Amino acid sequence: MPAVNLTDVLEPALTGHYAVAGLVVLGWEDAVAFVAAAEDLNQPIILQAGPGCRRHTPLPVLGRMFRHLADNASIPVVCHVDHARSLEECQIGIEHGFTSVMFDGSDLPLSANIDATSAVVEMAHPADVSVEGEVGIVGYSEDSKLNVAAAKSHSSDPYEAAKLCIDSGLDALAVSIGNVHLQTSSKSEIDRRMLTLIEDAIASELQLKGMDRQAIPLVLHGGSGIPSAVRTDLARKTAICKFNIGTELRQQFGFALRQTLNEKPDQFDRIDILNAVMAPMQKAAMEIIKEFGAP
Repeated sequence: MPAVNLTDVLEPALTGHYAVAGLVVLGWEDAVAFVAAAEDLNQPIILQAGPGCRRHTPLPVLGRMFRHLADNASIPVVCHVDHARSLEECQIGIEHGFTSVMFDGSDLPLSANIDATSAVVEMAHPADVSVEGEVGIVGYSEDSKLNVAAAKSHSSDPYEAAKLCIDSGLDALAVSIGNVHLQTSSKSEIDRRMLTLIEDAIASELQLKGMDRQAIPLVLHGGSGIPSAVRTDLARKTAICKFNIGTELRQQFGFALRQTLNEKPDQFDRIDILNAVMAPMQKAAMEIIKEFGAP
């Protein structure tokens, strides 16, 4: 079916009290596995091209790859640019087939974040592309083995969250409430009180503006660091409608690849080696998708 945008999958999730998996893609093999997992479960999926993926493969190439998979899938697929830091990168994504872009202005002052996110919305919405923004800073795990400098988290402020949502016109908001990028174990402690304050602030601002809705879909980055039971509970009971999952799937890819090479040390064909990791990746993705409670 044709690719869909983020709003197409998150609005039903918000009203239906479930979440959608935003799975971080690094190449063809995992993208195919993720779509196959979603098809097996008859659930929507969000394919995400993050900064690491974009450093390895040009954004226009990723856009065509994602759209090919979406157009040939039996379930809704969102083609999403994750953590774009410039208007130019968002524009490139929009021009090359992505149906959703995240502008990460979390390190900007609130007014600048609002202005930049608004500019992305203005270029995206006429093209039927959704926009995710971020307020607060989701840091990086200091014990990560990946080559990323550790950054400290800064919790989202409820007032700023509501202000960014209303003033920019974004479609989904990523928040920082104890979640951390690149956690290799499930040890993040989610601040449920802060989450409630954010939800309440957004609801109040929507009411003040006379808008015919009570919530905006919220997003948690660093989903791999959140225990499975907590992810399920958040999906069912809060406005969290999208979990970004990357690290645990990277780990699964590494485990499967090493196992294949250890079992077949004389194997040298790249395609055979990489094909062997697709079934384990599909299985891992299915287990994640099941947690989020979609009907």
